[in-house]
Parts: sequence; structure tokens; C-alpha cells
Amino acid sequence: MKGETVPIINQIEDMVRGVPGWTPIDQLYTLFNLVCLTSDLPGDILEIGSWCGRSSAVLGFAARLSGEARVMCVDLFPGKTDWKQNPDGSYSFRVAIAGKTYGGYQEQTVWKEPFERDIAPIYARYDSVFDVFSDTIRRQGLQERVEAFRGNSETFADQAPPGFRCRVAFIDGDHSYEAVCRDIRNVERFLVPGGWVCFDDAFSHYEGVNRAITDLVIKNPDYALGQQMTRKLFIARRKPVAA
Repeated sequence: MKGETVPIINQIEDMVRGVPGWTPIDQLYTLFNLVCLTSDLPGDILEIGSWCGRSSAVLGFAARLSGEARVMCVDLFPGKTDWKQNPDGSYSFRVAIAGKTYGGYQEQTVWKEPFERDIAPIYARYDSVFDVFSDTIRRQGLQERVEAFRGNSETFADQAPPGFRCRVAFIDGDHSYEAVCRDIRNVERFLVPGGWVCFDDAFSHYEGVNRAITDLVIKNPDYALGQQMTRKLFIARRKPVAA
């Protein structure tokens, strides 16, 4: 056994320093632990909404330390020219993938101040969020563990590798009620018994996220051990198969 004396939380802090994104360290640490503690379950890791790879890198790090699992990262990865300013001054984007158009931040748009503070600087250096994501994964040496899929949970579900299953799913895509419900249903196609589904921005500021979790997870008898773990991370375990 190789001994490592640097605390994992310090390694995570070093890993994501400078990576654009909004996932706080306590949430990343919780996700890391969940991947490690489920290493006895079959299946890979699925992330819906990856942005610049902040959480993707941590999931990949955990997968590498705990076994042979891979991380599938699903995102629209918008480019610089995909963003448009709305009449009220806020921003949304639309991307074209394989002849189909997908929208982002359509219902809950990005206001001008956070767009200029958090998003515009990305495009001052890169043409696409995918370029940042790829940089993040490459710098951590995780190319063999982390795989990007450009699309949403629906297109991924339709094109997933044969036999794909996941033991941990992290949902952080479109925050509208309909989109989160869609993501939950698509994830459930792959989530193994005893596996965990996790939600960013849960029970914080997004009513659509809260309502979808309540309706499809908390009220669903197929789930157990639902718990708000950090300020905005909710997790729930799909019930294992009865012995």
C-alpha cells in the first residue's frame, strides 16, 4: 500500500485552484468521498453539467484512487459565439449539436454583472468552455478516466455505451423543473441499486431544482437516506436490492 500523507481536502483545493466554476470545496470533498465509499458497487460515474471541469476533475481523481471506474461528463459546452444578450440585459446561450439546437439559461438567465464577472473572462482566453474543460482534465492527467459528451442527459441516454451503468450521478445541468425532472429520469436508466444521485444548488435558490427533487426523489419510495449534505448539495441513495 502506498501511503499518502497530504490530506485529500488539500489536494482537492490545489486541483481546482483557478478552475472557473461555483462548486465549493466542501461539496467537492463530499462528492469525492461518495465515489470512494461506493467503490464496492458496479458502475461508473455520471455527471450532468460539467462546465469547466471543476467537479469533473475531482470525480475523476476519486475514481482513479478507488478503482477502475470512469467518469462520463455531459455538457453543452457553449462557445463564445453561442451566447446572446437578452432585451433585459441578461444572457442566455444556444448551441447546435448534430443539427439540433439546445438552449441554456433560457428560463433563469444570467444577469449582466455575474456574466461579466464569471463567464466573460473565460472567453477572453478560450473560444469554448470545452477547451477549458479539456485543459482542466489534461493538467490533472485524467484523460484516461474522464470522458466528455457534448449534449444533454437525453441525448446521452440515447447514445450511452452499451451496458453503461453508474453508481454515482451528479446532476448540475439546467435548473428548470422540467429539465431537472428529465435529468433524474434519464439518470435512473443507469443508476444501480444502492447507487447515489446528487444535486447541486439544491434547496438554496432554485425552486425548479427543489421541486423536482421533492417530487421525483424525496417522495419516491425507491430512494432512501436522502440528506442535504452541504449548503447546496443534496444526495439520495437508490434502495439496494433486498437480500
